[in-house]
Formats: sequence, structure tokens, C-alpha cells
Amino acid sequence: MAKQTFTTGQVLTAAQVNSLQSNDFNQTVSAKTAAYTLVAADKGTRIEFNTSGSVACTVNTGLFDAGDTLVIQNRGAGVVTVTAGTATVNTSATLALSQYDAGTLYFISASAAIFFNTDAGGGSPLTTKGDLYGFSTVDARIPIGANNTVLTADSAESFGLKWAAPTVNVGGYTLLNAGGTALTGATSVTVSSLSGYNDMFIYIDGVSSANGNSTITVQFNSSATNHNARAARIISASTYGAGNFDGNTLTNGDKIKVLRTPTSATTIQSAFMKVEGANSTAVKPLWFVGYSDTGGTSDGWHLWGGGYFDAAAVISSVTIGSGTGPLDAGTVYIYGRA
Repeated sequence: MAKQTFTTGQVLTAAQVNSLQSNDFNQTVSAKTAAYTLVAADKGTRIEFNTSGSVACTVNTGLFDAGDTLVIQNRGAGVVTVTAGTATVNTSATLALSQYDAGTLYFISASAAIFFNTDAGGGSPLTTKGDLYGFSTVDARIPIGANNTVLTADSAESFGLKWAAPTVNVGGYTLLNAGGTALTGATSVTVSSLSGYNDMFIYIDGVSSANGNSTITVQFNSSATNHNARAARIISASTYGAGNFDGNTLTNGDKIKVLRTPTSATTIQSAFMKVEGANSTAVKPLWFVGYSDTGGTSDGWHLWGGGYFDAAAVISSVTIGSGTGPLDAGTVYIYGRA
């Protein structure tokens, strides 16, 4: 029943009083099967929607007074959205009523109302096993992702999250300088464009210098500092007595020494280095082994050791250098793993 207006001194009949009492306990219900715009006669009543598709319940100004209320409820499968026409409608929940949801529209003025959503369904937008509760500007559903994907933060997404394949590479290493880089014709050879790989493996194969007794070094980012390493060194290839072992600091500030060429010809002269955290700006620990087969002479190095590179930058280039004379043979292979 709509709200009634009486005049001063008017005598109410029993039927009128019974009608008023009936509305207190059993509101007049107006059934709607399509979109609907509220009218003044709706104050104090219950508007019930029953539609299969989504519809709007529109609220305009100048129809209701402060303190007026009415109930909007939805029996149908279609969502009913309480929609501000010329009036203002605010809520702390949602203006969309799913099936069997209801709410009270309370007017604070002739042009503004608050919608108190009773949210019979708990307001959950989740529909499928594995769905997550998300938020953009309103609470909403984040659908479950494909098998073996992981939830990833992404500010470009409407919910700030997305399902994506893992970015961690759990496989093997990738050769970063295709075919390797020849170590000839200069006192140093640099391999660049190495950023983006956390683990790095450097293999120096068959290297030699035009001059004997030349120190073969590894340098990162052409940095003049930040290289630190120490190794155990066998200084004689033919005798392994205690006097032929020593602990040696294998840096001179800007390079790490991994080999020394003998004065005589060699059949094998190689070094291996593993670097961890190459793609970070923190300290990057490393380990290495160098080996010279001097063909029976006693002037080569056999060494193994470790250290770190502590520049606040990712490793973007590796330089192989010769301390005396140009490099005249060998190849460097650089592998990376993300």
C-alpha cells in the first residue's frame, strides 16, 4: 500500500486503520518484469523484480521526501541494478541485486538516497572452483587460471593480478654468444649484451698469448674495481711437493687472474668460471678453475679458487684479457640461465 495522507480532524474508518496496519506487517508489493523507474506512489512499498535478463531500477529527484523508504527485491535470475537517474544514490555495498537479494532505499533528501543492501547471497561474485575474490573499483571475481600457471602481480590488469606461466627458468643454460667468441688479435676481447641472466658460466677454451708467461684474466663490465678473488695455486706442473703450493690473491683491482701462459707450447689451456646473481645489483659470488698442460715443463699454473664481484650493477659484459702480448688463440663461450 502506498503512503496515505490524512487531514486534520479526519475520522478514520475501521477499514482504513486495518489497511494501515496491514501495510506495517505486510507491505504492498508491486511486481515488475522489466526495467522500471520509481514513482512517488512507491514510497513505503516493496518493488519486486522477476526477470531473466539484467534490468535497471531508476531513481529520480522530486518524488520522495527525506525519511521516505521503500524496499527493492529481486526474485529473478537477471541482475537488478539500482541506478541513479536524476537523483544521487550511494551505498557501501553494491547497487546490483542478484537473484533473491534485496535492499532498502532510504532518502536523505528529495534528490539523494542511500541504498542499504541486505545482500542475501553474501555478496560473493565467485562461481567456479578455484575462483579468487578480487577488487578493482568494486569487489569482483578473479577466475581460476589454467593448470600450472601462477598468480602474478600486474598493475596493468584491472584487478592488479593475472594468471601467468612461471617466469623462473628451471631448465639448462643458453649460449649467449652464438658459436663462441674468438680470442685473437688483441690484448682483450669483450663479449657484451649479457644482461638478464642470473646464473652465468664462462668457459675459456684453448687460450694462449703471443708472449709467454702472460696472465689470462676475466673482467666484468670493464670495471676498474670491485673484482676480488683468492685461489690455491700449483706453481709447478711436474712436481707436487708442498713447496709448490701457495695461496694467492688473484686480483689486481680490475681483473681476476684465471690462467698464466707458460713459456713453452701448451696442448691444453682452459679455465671455467661460475657466477651467481649476475643479474642483480648485489654482491655476485663466483668460483673458477684454471688448468695449463705445459707438456712436461714446470712453468704453468693449475689453480682453483673463488671470490666475488661487488659492483652495484648487473653483469652486462665479460672481457678476456692478456697481461703480456695479444691473445692469439682460443675461444670463450658464455652461458646464461635466467
